[in-house]
Amino acid sequence: MNGTRAQADAPLLEIDNLVKTYRLPRERLFTDRPELRAVDDVSFRMIAGRSFGIVGESGSGKSTLARAAIALERPTSGEARLLGFALNRAPRAQLRRMRAHMQMIFQDPYGSLDPRQTVARIVAEPLACLDGITRDETAARIAGALEAVGLHADDGRKYPHEFSGGQRQRVAVARALITRPKLVVADEPVSALDVSIQAQVLNLMTDLQQRFGVTFLLISHDLVVVEHICDEIAVMYRGRFVEAGPSELLLGRPAHPYTRALIDAAPKLQTVRRRAPSPTPAAAAAAPQKGCAYAPRCALAQAKCREEAPELRALGDGRLAACHFPF
Repeated sequence: MNGTRAQADAPLLEIDNLVKTYRLPRERLFTDRPELRAVDDVSFRMIAGRSFGIVGESGSGKSTLARAAIALERPTSGEARLLGFALNRAPRAQLRRMRAHMQMIFQDPYGSLDPRQTVARIVAEPLACLDGITRDETAARIAGALEAVGLHADDGRKYPHEFSGGQRQRVAVARALITRPKLVVADEPVSALDVSIQAQVLNLMTDLQQRFGVTFLLISHDLVVVEHICDEIAVMYRGRFVEAGPSELLLGRPAHPYTRALIDAAPKLQTVRRRAPSPTPAAAAAAPQKGCAYAPRCALAQAKCREEAPELRALGDGRLAACHFPF
């Protein structure tokens, strides 16, 4: 009994101390190229069946983290493990086989589908990760994946330009599901869609969670989108998690000033708001590491915040926060 429970609770995805840095162009001749830490020592765990959301503004590093988590980018240091399998240290042949267990839904439903291929060939593409699959089984999987996302099997004969944006994203979801993966990474899956279509795609993802047990790693700048799908949420700022915890607790009682600012902005996304400008990549690279990264934008910052960087620590109620003076 205990062994079964431990196996059920074993992490699906483990990220340990992951760092991803980029070299930026030189600002002056004969000077060193500045370094940008897009992801700065991030760790988290995902349990199968409990979807995890990462939110933050543009440039916070959340998409880079998601790509590194499934080995679409090689981290500078740290490790990503799927089902205990170290992805960034795996030989290419082994990693190819692991692709069947992890798939990705990209942001742009117009740019992520090859316009020269039929929908059937697009949806079937990930099946290359599986060995020994027959033509009949391939056809059955294509039809099943399309029907699972609310399309018809006959739609496989069509081309992407024959579909609306929302339908194209359904095709992208079908492609991600065809290998029956354990983990699907969705990077801003509805941000390029109209609001009415966003609701349809989010409802579809929720339905797929319930019907097929799909676990999502959802990347978004929109807390409302993440709340709709995820059991747990992490808030990311300047490459680091500043708060993490169960969705209900984090959204109901935010502990970090940045989380509270995101929540306050959520109902007013369509209005122009005055706010401190986000740091550009060059500015982020040149910014001193001393103190809390959010201190220049925080109305509640004190002297300690500017001198000492806070660690992500447990608050005793299931939440974690990187703040000297959490709410």
